Amino acid sequence: MHDLIIQGGMPLRGSVKVKGSKNASLPIIAASLLTEESVIVDDVPDLHDVRTMLEVIESMGASIDYNSAEEILRINSMRLDAIEPPCHLVQRMRASFLVLGPILTRFGKAKISLPGGCAIGSRPVDLHLKGLTSMGADITLSGGIIEAKTKQLQGARIYLDFPSVGATENIIMAASLAKGTTFIENAASEPEVVDLAGFLNSLGAKVSGAGTNNIRIEGVKELGSTRHAVIPDRIEAGTLLLSAAVTGGDVTVTNLLPEHIKPLLAKLRETGVSVEEDGLSVRVRGEGRTKGVDLKTFPYPGFPTDLQPQFMILLALSEGTSLVTETIFENRFRYVPGLQKMNANIMVEGNRAVVQGCHELRGAQVEASDLRAAAALLLAGLAAKGKTQISNIDYLWRGYSSFEERLASLGARLECLPSENYEQPEAFIK
Repeated sequence: MHDLIIQGGMPLRGSVKVKGSKNASLPIIAASLLTEESVIVDDVPDLHDVRTMLEVIESMGASIDYNSAEEILRINSMRLDAIEPPCHLVQRMRASFLVLGPILTRFGKAKISLPGGCAIGSRPVDLHLKGLTSMGADITLSGGIIEAKTKQLQGARIYLDFPSVGATENIIMAASLAKGTTFIENAASEPEVVDLAGFLNSLGAKVSGAGTNNIRIEGVKELGSTRHAVIPDRIEAGTLLLSAAVTGGDVTVTNLLPEHIKPLLAKLRETGVSVEEDGLSVRVRGEGRTKGVDLKTFPYPGFPTDLQPQFMILLALSEGTSLVTETIFENRFRYVPGLQKMNANIMVEGNRAVVQGCHELRGAQVEASDLRAAAALLLAGLAAKGKTQISNIDYLWRGYSSFEERLASLGARLECLPSENYEQPEAFIK
């Protein structure tokens, strides 16, 4: 693990480009298992989670050629020779579970362990299994291993009790090669689901309604080849915009889709931050002290839970009292003790946090507990007076590619060091 050392208090200024979406890349990589033809995927960010997913499909026999510098990925799954990805990989990252649907529908059988990932709350896979069972899969669970079998998946009408992104994606992929037509009601409508549907349709699938709560998939006999570009990462875009807001800076973020982050832009304006949209770019200027606002997370198109920790930094520095309600993950507030060490006045009660704004955050030694907690503590360190040391910063690399270097290009002063060899730095990256 590594520590990130930040000298805070520097307003960020300049322009920075958003990379491809992590949460779109992972299901697209899983979906490549559905075809025997080669696929090319552009704008795949070089992240720990992407590398893990590539290990998963390569372990099953897929051929991988990833040019991380150009962010171009080539996959050929013609010679898959395994239906059970290694447990240690699936338990490392929850998104690995997305290979279940493609393997089952293509081969009629699959084995996979229960998934792992960031400890931000209970994220059961029952909706995934409910959907596949409705399509005719025989599923058993023993010793943490799920085994699924079917002669052929059949189209079905599936109602999701919660609009789960992962379950929606798994069912869409499985239904693409199933016999007949599948309808998903109360489906997730996130942009990443739309991007997956676009990728599948470019392979020859027949998916309609993606982006709404009702999705229709007409099964086809086989899928072909394609070249597809991943959408920009809306969570990274939001994190970069917030980095300008919390430091009182002036940053233009390019290669983003403003319609994907409407709730964030609305809340930024509500706090008093200057927000200017221009096509595929957004400029944020922090002008004076912001004012507190209430915030509640919801499935898309509501305010995303993955931006709640980062937005908390702005509220911690805003005038007045704010109320943050988290409706998605019950353990999302695990990052709050770190902010409290940095002078933030936050009180957590169940799924709510009451934030009393302070005039300044102060640097401290803190520890990241998950991906978005790492991003939040990084923003806090950028905004804080003095030096901040964040341990376990490796979590950040699960979802943000070369993030430290790009922040440094905006004027951030930071340095990354191996935890066991930490020494007081004499200078910071400029």
